[in-house]
Amino acid sequence: MKAMSNDRPQAVCASDFASIVGEENAVCLWENIELGQQKRIQQAVTSGNSPSCIVYPRSQEQLAAVIAKAHTNNWRVLPCGSGNKLSWGGLAKGIDVVVSTERINQLIEHAVGDLTVTVEAGMKFSDLQALLAKSRQFLALDPTAPELATIGGIVATGDTGSLRQRYGSVRDQLLGITFVRADGEIAKAGGRVVKNVAGYDLMKLLTGSYGTLGFISQLTFRLYPLPEASGTVVLTGKAEAISQAADILRGSALTPVQADLLSTKLVSSLGLGEGLGLIARFQSISESVKEQSNRVLEVGQKLGLDGAIFADGDEANLWQRLQERIHTTATESVITCKIGVLPTAAVEILTQVELGLIHISSGLGLLQLESKNQVLKMRDRTQAHRGFLTILSAPRAVKEQIDVWGYTGNALPLMRCIKEQFDSKNILSPGRFVDGI
Repeated sequence: MKAMSNDRPQAVCASDFASIVGEENAVCLWENIELGQQKRIQQAVTSGNSPSCIVYPRSQEQLAAVIAKAHTNNWRVLPCGSGNKLSWGGLAKGIDVVVSTERINQLIEHAVGDLTVTVEAGMKFSDLQALLAKSRQFLALDPTAPELATIGGIVATGDTGSLRQRYGSVRDQLLGITFVRADGEIAKAGGRVVKNVAGYDLMKLLTGSYGTLGFISQLTFRLYPLPEASGTVVLTGKAEAISQAADILRGSALTPVQADLLSTKLVSSLGLGEGLGLIARFQSISESVKEQSNRVLEVGQKLGLDGAIFADGDEANLWQRLQERIHTTATESVITCKIGVLPTAAVEILTQVELGLIHISSGLGLLQLESKNQVLKMRDRTQAHRGFLTILSAPRAVKEQIDVWGYTGNALPLMRCIKEQFDSKNILSPGRFVDGI
């Protein structure tokens, strides 16, 4: 494949796309892109590679035409929504143009009675939740930076948080998907109803593929009714007692919608006390929430742990601060990692890091690490527990020095075959996925 050379005049690329999207400000040359956006893009691509422009199509048809034009000319494309997760994954190679779905952001259908919703990929997560709340429904995901995250970006990166405890992952809630293939053709999979088994399950394949297989344009999700009541219990104290409390909670009949283990520094930074922490949220009818919260509190008391119950505004504020703290880095040198370990090994891992969070049932979590060497040591520890450690965001220099994904499985030949089938010219997000795919 021959990609566009870096010395190709920028205006040629821009004029080609301007004839498709037509509107003023729909194509922005690199030198005119806002500095913050430039920085985010530079963190996502290899050194010495700045794209010619960023394109903002306003419809699925315009998006398809833009990708078809790139395919014809062998131009490499970096897909994005609002751009807040561009720093995740591997470094894209030889990018010629960035294409954003930020302006493809309409609600297509909200089937209130069927508990489903279909939206365009560029809609902001927070905007969608506000629309659904009017019908007392919600999408059971809790992504990073919900005010900025687009629905397409959430799916492309497989980004969900603590609600996975009750509702599962992004893949579990996705019913249908429409995407633009690498050749510019529009393809669909799944449908708009919960019981849909027709065709290949491409939703799971594209979820978490970082834009390497297709450009997501439209999505259908299952929804849930908003709960009547909510309450959160926090236990803090010694590692051994927290580990015992987690074991008891996992083996009990209690049904938290969110349940995480917190590192010592995370606990103290949130003003929750000292030692490791366990945080569990219950949502149901008010009697059930009260009963389950008190039972967790009793477990903590028997183990010598400090405990507290949060409700109403205090509870919402706590979860918001937790989200912000685990995703906000104190300096640009901090490395944010996603890990997966056996749930029973979570406490041991958290005692070895300053800032970290691990879900008590899935063993998935986030860590903030300070150096490349710390990443490599922690990767060894997680793999010793039959787990993994993947770098989400880090300085570009770090990503250029070590393997971002740390994949040790045997599926690479299959992954490469899939990439070849979906994108034979390797123009979509080249280099962002496992092993440089």
